[in-house]
Amino acid sequence: MSGPDVSVVICAYTEDRWEDILAAVSSVRAQSRPAVETLLVVDHNETLRDRLAQEYKETGEVRVLANAGPRGLSAGRNTGIAAARGEIVAFLDDDAVAERDWLRHFAEAYADPRVMAVGGRTVPVWASGRRPHWFPEEFDWVVGCTYRGLPRGRARVRNVLGGNASFRRSAFDAAGGFATGIGRDGDKRPLGCEETELCIRLSRALPDAVLLIDDRAVIHHRVPAVRERFRYFRTRTWAEGLSKALVARSVGADKGLESERRYATRVLPAGVARGLRDALLARPGGAGRAGAIVAGALTAAGGYVVGGFRVRRGGAAFRVPEVPRGVGAPDAAASPAPVPRAVREGAGS
Repeated sequence: MSGPDVSVVICAYTEDRWEDILAAVSSVRAQSRPAVETLLVVDHNETLRDRLAQEYKETGEVRVLANAGPRGLSAGRNTGIAAARGEIVAFLDDDAVAERDWLRHFAEAYADPRVMAVGGRTVPVWASGRRPHWFPEEFDWVVGCTYRGLPRGRARVRNVLGGNASFRRSAFDAAGGFATGIGRDGDKRPLGCEETELCIRLSRALPDAVLLIDDRAVIHHRVPAVRERFRYFRTRTWAEGLSKALVARSVGADKGLESERRYATRVLPAGVARGLRDALLARPGGAGRAGAIVAGALTAAGGYVVGGFRVRRGGAAFRVPEVPRGVGAPDAAASPAPVPRAVREGAGS
């Protein structure tokens, strides 16, 4: 098949998601445009790694790897990038399944050599069978899904969302890998924003780079019952504020909060208005959605203030590693482009 080879990286950390992991891999193997390989990166769980290795021991296109870095999603992704043979590296969450043409839509976008990253649309699959009445679509990012306010169709964006995304392998040579110390570490902290920080760093390293979202590249992401509750909503929005403070520390508040300003001044007020209108029309959940938007915005803002204070006090640190090319990866003999010293390491000062 013409076009670039695509490696798919799925990071896993717990046997509790065993059936989800198998479904994710099956959805990649069923793609209309096949991946050159699927890399299952297991985050410091030898039992899970051994079990997956046994499951796929006779499947040549699926490789099981141990996270070679510190515990957490960012280091797991970096391990997959280093081992990938494809010119394009795509990422799929371990509790999501991709529609059949997911990789085809990603690959088509890379016909333009300026395109360095392409993201897709992530649809929530609620454990209860339907969206909670109070849960606003503007906050679907809380459960790792595409939210109201993102552009439709194929459009340029500041950053892609990491659970449904792809990058040229050369993007990591230019900008370094995912920063450790920002993103998730199992279920310990519901942090995020590592893909935001990477994308901004990439655009600075390659000013002509084009980053896209194509909402035809669809995955379906499972939302467990615990994440349908307001308690998780509040915890996740607080963690988002903490994460955004780290992003601002790395790339500056101008770029780190550029999209968030539009979201806060346009998307959220419109969502509150819709909720209040629905309440006046006696539609279920209207007042709850309006209230959740206000609560989510205030909680995220509070997290950002506290996170900024911690950064200034030196209580938060992160590192941006170079990602070497593994054996068998394209241009493995070539030396990767150096990552500017200013973005290799970040810490409160």
